Amino acid sequence: MRRIFLTHSPEMLAQYYGDRALAGLREAGEVTINSTGHVLTTAELIEGAKGCALIVADRQTPGEAAVFQALPDLVAFSRVAIDIRNIDVPAASAQGVLVTQASAGFIPAVAEWIVGAMIDAGRHTTDYTVAYRRDEMLTPHMGYQLNGATIGIIGYGAIGAYLSRLTLALGMRTLVHDPYKKVEPPLIAADMAKLLAEADYVVPLAVATPETENLINETVLSQMKKSAWLINASRGNLVDEQALQRALDTRRIAGAAMDVGRAPDQQPSPFLARRADVVASPHVAGLTPEAIEHQAFDTVRQAAQIVRGEIPVGAVNADKATRIKRLKA
Repeated sequence: MRRIFLTHSPEMLAQYYGDRALAGLREAGEVTINSTGHVLTTAELIEGAKGCALIVADRQTPGEAAVFQALPDLVAFSRVAIDIRNIDVPAASAQGVLVTQASAGFIPAVAEWIVGAMIDAGRHTTDYTVAYRRDEMLTPHMGYQLNGATIGIIGYGAIGAYLSRLTLALGMRTLVHDPYKKVEPPLIAADMAKLLAEADYVVPLAVATPETENLINETVLSQMKKSAWLINASRGNLVDEQALQRALDTRRIAGAAMDVGRAPDQQPSPFLARRADVVASPHVAGLTPEAIEHQAFDTVRQAAQIVRGEIPVGAVNADKATRIKRLKA
């Protein structure tokens, strides 16, 4: 059987891969699991994956050039996520190593988190919870319902489209800005100026690219309503964090809810997350059994094809993957 190295530590294995997917992966090859208890360094990854044809990697373990150069038996590097920004794909291609990514299985989970964050923001739920835990006397504050409120969705990809169906069902006026997509009524196509001026909740869901780095910047934040909330469950690099801090300090906007940021593993940065006007969670919007199993089983299916010498769905450099020819029957 072909040897497969799974980078997940035991804790990560339970949370981000699961027993059923692991059993499926073992049908494709002889699986070795990261036993260190932590995210592997590049040197540890190279040592652990010696002699393996396939690496199945969690989102935190980078695929640096040294990995592909040091492992002559490696045929493919599969990411159990969509995000492959910490994989050096050109370096993998130069060595003939296939790189694959999983598909989006977290769309409902992330969209639901966004709805929950808007409810939390509008009803002061976190503030009340913290006060009750401190045994403090509470003064009720007027809350805001989603029905009749306006949401501004920036980026009409899979999550944006799913979220818009939820917000319309909740009776929200739903503005969408995406220069590459067309939306139909009852959605309202809007330029950025209109969206920022009218939205009670601004939700950036654009793809993370160099073009969208710091998409939410000083200028954008200055155009939002003072009563508006920024809700980010997409990528931390969409937001200029220092600009957001200034906007919150000066009460230019009401607050922010974030599941992502620029801290390790794309978690919210602590200097923002600890604020009273921020609702934060540690990159868990997509952490549901359904979402995790979807992506884990993507890699199981990919592994089954790879060990047969086939290019699977999810390959990102198929035309450069020369080593896979070694596995063809």
